[in-house]
Amino acid sequence: MNALVIDTSAWVSYFAGRSVSAPLIEAALDEGRVYLPPVVAAELLSGKLTTRQRLELTRLLDDLPLVEVGRARWYQVGRLRAGLRSRGLSVSIPDAHVAQCALDLAAELLTEDGIFALAAPHVGLRLA
Repeated sequence: MNALVIDTSAWVSYFAGRSVSAPLIEAALDEGRVYLPPVVAAELLSGKLTTRQRLELTRLLDDLPLVEVGRARWYQVGRLRAGLRSRGLSVSIPDAHVAQCALDLAAELLTEDGIFALAAPHVGLRLA
């Protein structure tokens, strides 16, 4: 069973009921193999939500294992961005953080953001 990191873009589609990956997300949630990068939690909770939606989202996120983020990971994020930039790819810090979390866990990444497909072959990122 491979770990799965879900990017904000995939979560947004899932919550909106328009995700073609809903069965994959639900199976991974049931199997306990979804890991949460802290930046994804921050991005999701910063959206326009009602108090009830925010509470329900927080409960769901609280059940997921959080990817530990120490100083070394942030250094890796910087190196990842620099390496991609040298190949002509501009990746945001949040996206680089999500990619680095997936790489560190040897996890697949589920996303709807095209930048990850461009970056994947350069860094060995596995997309779900």
